[in-house]
Amino acid sequence: MWLIIALPLLGAVVLLAGGALAKGALDKVGHWIGTATAVGSFALSLTLFVSLLGREESERQIGQHLFTWFQVGGLDVGLDLLYDPLSALFLLLITGVGSLIHVYSIGYMEHDERRRRFFGYLNLFVAAMLVLVLGANYLVVFLGWEGVGLASYLLIGFWQHKHSAAAAAKKAFVINRVGDIGLSLAIALMFTTFGSTDFAVISEQTGSASQSTLNALGLLLLLGACGKSAQVPLQAWLLDAMEGPTPVSALIHAATMVTAGVYLVVRSNFIYELTPVAQTVVVIVATVTLLWGAILGCAKDDIKKALAGSTMSQIGYMMLAAGLGVAGYPFAIFHLLTHGFFKANMFLGAGSVMHGMNDDVDMRHYGGLRTYMPVTFLTFAMGYLAIIGFPGFSGFWSKDKIIETALAENWVVGLCALAGAGITGFYMTRLMLMTFFGEKRWEDGVHPHESPRLMTVPLIVLAALSVLGGVLLLGDFVVEFLAPVTGAAEHHEPPLPAIVITLLAVAVVAVGVGAAWVLVGRREIPRVAPTEVSFATRAARADLYGDAINEGLVVSPGRSLVGGLTSFDRFGVDGVVEGGSAGVGGLSTILRRVQNGFVRSYALSLLGGVLLVVLALLAVNLA
Repeated sequence: MWLIIALPLLGAVVLLAGGALAKGALDKVGHWIGTATAVGSFALSLTLFVSLLGREESERQIGQHLFTWFQVGGLDVGLDLLYDPLSALFLLLITGVGSLIHVYSIGYMEHDERRRRFFGYLNLFVAAMLVLVLGANYLVVFLGWEGVGLASYLLIGFWQHKHSAAAAAKKAFVINRVGDIGLSLAIALMFTTFGSTDFAVISEQTGSASQSTLNALGLLLLLGACGKSAQVPLQAWLLDAMEGPTPVSALIHAATMVTAGVYLVVRSNFIYELTPVAQTVVVIVATVTLLWGAILGCAKDDIKKALAGSTMSQIGYMMLAAGLGVAGYPFAIFHLLTHGFFKANMFLGAGSVMHGMNDDVDMRHYGGLRTYMPVTFLTFAMGYLAIIGFPGFSGFWSKDKIIETALAENWVVGLCALAGAGITGFYMTRLMLMTFFGEKRWEDGVHPHESPRLMTVPLIVLAALSVLGGVLLLGDFVVEFLAPVTGAAEHHEPPLPAIVITLLAVAVVAVGVGAAWVLVGRREIPRVAPTEVSFATRAARADLYGDAINEGLVVSPGRSLVGGLTSFDRFGVDGVVEGGSAGVGGLSTILRRVQNGFVRSYALSLLGGVLLVVLALLAVNLA
C-alpha cells in the first residue's frame, strides 16, 4: 500500500528537489520519470484490486500502520492506511486516469521550458490525493487534503507570468481554506467527543454522541466538502481555475480533487446516517449546485469554462446521491467513476482543440472542426453522449440511477435532478455544435490540425471507458462491492416504474438537445458575443453573480472589519502607547531647555526662584 503513495512522491522529490543538482539531465527525461511513477502506482493499485476481489467480503478491509505520527496528551495518531472497496476504486481512478493525463501532458507540454517542474507538481498532486483516500483516520486524510490544496495552487498558477493565472490560484487557495476550517473544526470536535480520529473508533462510538454533536460534525464536514468539490456557496473558484494548463483541468477538476468532498461524505456515512439534519442540508446544497453549474454551462463561450460549469453540476449529482443515504452512496461513487472517465476525456479533448487552434479557447472562433480533427471529434463525441445520458453509455447508467433514487426519496429533488439532465443536454449540445459543426469561424492565420499520438491515444482510451463504464453496474457489482463500507442499500420504490423514469429522463434530455439545435445549430454564430442579451444570459455569464455575492457578504465586510481593527490598533492601542511616550518626550524637551549648561541661565533661574519665594512670604505676611 505504502508504495502506491511512495512512487509518485519520490517522483515529485526527484523532479522538484533534484532539479537543482542535475537540471539539464532531468529536463530531458523528467516527464518520463513522472509518467513512469504514475504508471507504476497504477500497476500496484490494479494488483491490490485483483487481490481484494479474491477475498471474502468480511476480509475486504486491510489496515497498515506505518509509524506513529505524533503523540500529545491523550491523542495518539499514527500514519495509518486503510484499503477497502471504497479506497480501492478511488486508487484505480486516481492512478489510472492520472497516468493517462501524464502521457497526454508529454505532448501537450512539449515546448514548455518548465515541463520538468510541471510533472513534479503532477506527481505531488497524485501522491497527496492517494494519501487522502488511503488514510485510516481523519488526520491522515487532512494531511492529504492540504497536500492536494497546495498542489492545486501550484498547478492552477503554473503559468504565473499571467496575472489571471496567479489570481485564479490565490482565489482557489483562499476559498478552499474556508472549507478547510470546517474540516479542521470537525476533527477537533471528534477528538474532544470520541478521543480519537480513527474511522473505526468513531464508527463504533457515534451512537453515544449527542444529536447536536452529530449535527455539528455533519455540517462541518459538509463545509469542507463544499470547498474541495466546488459546491455552493464555495463554488466561485472552479471556473477561474481553468487558467491552469488543460491537463490540470482534467486531473483536478474532472477526475480527482473535486471528488474529494464526495469521498469525505461517503466515507463519513456512519456520521451522516445518524444526522438527518446534515443529510438534508447536503441534499439542498447538492440540488442547488447541480442546477447552478448547469445554468453556467449554458452561457459560457470559453470551452474549458463551459466544461467547468458542467463539472460543478455533475459533482452536485454525486453529492445529491451521497446525501440520500445508504440508497444513494454506491450510485454517488458509480457516477464519480464514470464522470472521471468522460469528463477527463472531454477536458483533454478541449486541450486537443486548443492545441490545433493556437490555444484559442473561445468556441465562437471554432466551427466545423470535426473534419480537421477527426480523432478528437470522435473521442469527444463519446464523452458528450456519456454525459448527456445517451442510452448505453456510462453516464446513462450512473446518472439515471441517481435520478431514480432521488425520485424515490423526494419527488421535488428528483424533478430538480431531472431538470438538470435536460439542461445538461442543452449546454453540451451547444458546445458540440459551436466547436465541431457549422461554418468555420477562425481567422486566416489559424490552421487546425490533429494532435500527436501522445495526446490522442489517452483520448481513445478514455473514450472507450466513457462508453463501457456502465459495466460496473452489471449484476449490481458496484452496489455489492461497496456494501461493506456504505451498508446494504434499502430498496425504495420510486413513484413511477424504473423503465418509465428512464424513458422520461431520455425524453427530457432530448428536449434539451432539440432546444440547442433550434437556438444554436440553426442560427449563424457571431464571432463576438452579442451585448444585448436577456437578464438570465447576463447573470449566467457573470457566474450567477457568485463573485458579487461573495464580495457583498464576505469580502467587503471582511475588508471593512480589518480596516476598522487596523484603525483601532493604530489610533487606539498604538495611540495610547505612542501618546504616552510622546508626552514624556515633550516634557523632556522642555526640561532640556532649562538644563542648558550656561552659568548665567542658572543664575537667572536662581534669581527668579528667590524673587518667587520673597513674593510668597510677603503675601503670607500681608494676609
